[in-house]
Amino acid sequence: MSEHPILGQVVLGYSPMIDRSRAVMATRLTVFPARPDLKVNASALLETLSEVWPANGGKVSLNIVSESLLEDLMDAKPAANLMIEVPAFMAREPAHVAGLLKLYGAGNTLLLKGRPSQPLPREVLPCFKYSIIDLSDERRGDAAPSGVSRTIPHVQSGVRTFPEMEASFQRGAFAVLGWPVDDTIQTLERSGGARPDMQVIVELIRRVDNQEPADRLEATLRLDPTLAFKLMRYINSPAFGLRVEISSFRHALMLLGYQRLKRWLALLLASASKDANMKPVMYAAVRRGLLMEELARGSGDEEMRSELFICGVFSLLDRMMQTPFKELLKSIPVPDRVQQALVDRAGPYRPYFDVVDAVEMESLFDIRAAADALLMSEAEINRAELRALAAAAQLD
Repeated sequence: MSEHPILGQVVLGYSPMIDRSRAVMATRLTVFPARPDLKVNASALLETLSEVWPANGGKVSLNIVSESLLEDLMDAKPAANLMIEVPAFMAREPAHVAGLLKLYGAGNTLLLKGRPSQPLPREVLPCFKYSIIDLSDERRGDAAPSGVSRTIPHVQSGVRTFPEMEASFQRGAFAVLGWPVDDTIQTLERSGGARPDMQVIVELIRRVDNQEPADRLEATLRLDPTLAFKLMRYINSPAFGLRVEISSFRHALMLLGYQRLKRWLALLLASASKDANMKPVMYAAVRRGLLMEELARGSGDEEMRSELFICGVFSLLDRMMQTPFKELLKSIPVPDRVQQALVDRAGPYRPYFDVVDAVEMESLFDIRAAADALLMSEAEINRAELRALAAAAQLD
């Protein structure tokens, strides 16, 4: 990730855009100017984002929280894979008609953010593929003020729980924006312990932690052949950065060692659920692990970085396995600092969780407060976010 000065001029948050199949169809990136009076270079912002989302890469929905920056973006020729969110008050201004038509003509997907208080200009109405309606402003029972949000598919923003996600889809939402990870364990259907599709990985993590011989580990892995394929795919992904291809579990153990291998088993465990509703949770867990690791990149403490990665990846495991952490970690060995963070949300890793929470909430003031607690600058937080998102895209 480049050291571009733009990273010191903005504050970034992100969330997923989840479709009706519960798949993450795009990442929403919220961009705040670091100061209201700061002139942010739109071209430099797009250049930096292209390192994470190249023109032939995944989709990202840009939520620019600055009217002047969004105006500049309209003239900066964003790549077609960048979806642009346009506030309703800007979309109805005649001065923005030309810019909106230009983006639409270039192939950018436009999303109308909020319910317009007045009808949009007729020529820009076809430019918007979706409208974005926040959960707090949901008024499906009321008469729509302009008819716009009723005639194009809508995306529900502000979703934080599974019931909210389900209700949004039942109301006809095309997709939802938000992290449906706030439910307590009791709101999910209990399975009486580890899910069958995860038990083999849990057993493998225990054996790796005990540094058992490779033949015993391979025998465990053979209980679920699909896991071996997934593990090899992760280890051979560009995100891992190996110069040689890993051809077998024994080869992976010999080259990586037990501790590095445990990290990728943790990632495998966090992405193993076959429950469709767990797709957004698995998406979040992977990005949490990568972000928490990146936040500690400058510490020079490799053990700490590894623990923070596992801490983030495991942070939603109680929901995925439907078992409280206090019980869950009796069967899954983790370092003491990780256990303290997961069970009690306390200890030296708590400030890193606070950064993750703030970034996922896309809250400017919370991001700044969490950055201050870690004695990190906004630029360092932004750089860690983009590096984590780039690595996650390689894993995807």
